[in-house]
Amino acid sequence: MSYSIGTPPFKVYGEIDTGSDLIWLQCMPCNICYNQTSPIFNPSNSSSYKKISCSSRTCKSVENISCSHEDDGCEYTSRYGDGSESHGDLSMETLTLDFTSGSSVSFPNILIGCGHTNNLSYGGHGSGIIGFGPGPMSLINQLGPSIGGKFSYCLNGVFDKQSDLSSKLNFGDDAIVSGENVVSTPIVRYTSGQLEYYLTLEAFSVGNERIKFEGFEREGTNISTQTIVIDCGATVTFLPHKFYTTLESVVAKAVKLERVQDPTGSFNLCYNTTSKQSNFPVIIAHFRGADVKLDSKGTFLTIEEGIECFTFRPSYNNNAIFGNLAQKNFLIGYDLKNNIVSFKPTDCTKY
Repeated sequence: MSYSIGTPPFKVYGEIDTGSDLIWLQCMPCNICYNQTSPIFNPSNSSSYKKISCSSRTCKSVENISCSHEDDGCEYTSRYGDGSESHGDLSMETLTLDFTSGSSVSFPNILIGCGHTNNLSYGGHGSGIIGFGPGPMSLINQLGPSIGGKFSYCLNGVFDKQSDLSSKLNFGDDAIVSGENVVSTPIVRYTSGQLEYYLTLEAFSVGNERIKFEGFEREGTNISTQTIVIDCGATVTFLPHKFYTTLESVVAKAVKLERVQDPTGSFNLCYNTTSKQSNFPVIIAHFRGADVKLDSKGTFLTIEEGIECFTFRPSYNNNAIFGNLAQKNFLIGYDLKNNIVSFKPTDCTKY
């Protein structure tokens, strides 16, 4: 997602993440920064940039902050499940969004992280991460009534050969997902301050065989749950180990191809597709009230020529995450006022 930061506006590119809430970008001076293809933002060149002080109410209300003294700046640390991390100054800045119509809208006093020590484990080249989660610091909550709690996306460039295609992102009334073949499922709310979107997952189907998703105890809680986090910032889909093992065996039984090792070591279930046309089974995610037929280009990924792998993996901490490969070729809309997520099969390369 492209946006501009500061005054005058400085264009940057962030990766949207529905599994977190902080907006952060790499900032000069860099202590440790990953290789960013576009110029890095220098806050000293912006007249609207303001550091948050340790004594402020804002700093004291944010998790994962550190302060040496009350007069110091408020420092944040954001860590992600894949090992990525950002550390820097919690700040206020003007954020500007450009729309396809050619217009732009500026939003002053947006809370951001100005990262001086950053690492992205997957080697991303954008400016940082834009939190779209339900937490208070996310872009969605900070934009507030101006977008009515609605956004949608149609993802491109997830391991695509046409990776120069940009994903489509909509806000407000433009984000309403409607028409034929739309299915919707409720967002599960555990607490008012939760940082992720939980959906009730009832089962997966592989061809004609349905595998019920049993409840499990979510890590760090006493909650037995059938929920899965929908996370466009995670690449693959993670499932509790026991359930994944059952699902994998059903998939393996349905695929009539030679099984091979993944040369990257990332996936458990891979096939040789050089001699035969791949004919992978239809996989359906059964959410509460919504049966979502997944695109086979998202459930099986070409790792290298002649090798395709099942893009689900076991989670050893019992967490369940519905990643962006499984969301391939869907227009997905979030309506946070009505607490629903909607899916519409869509060719995102043409949307």
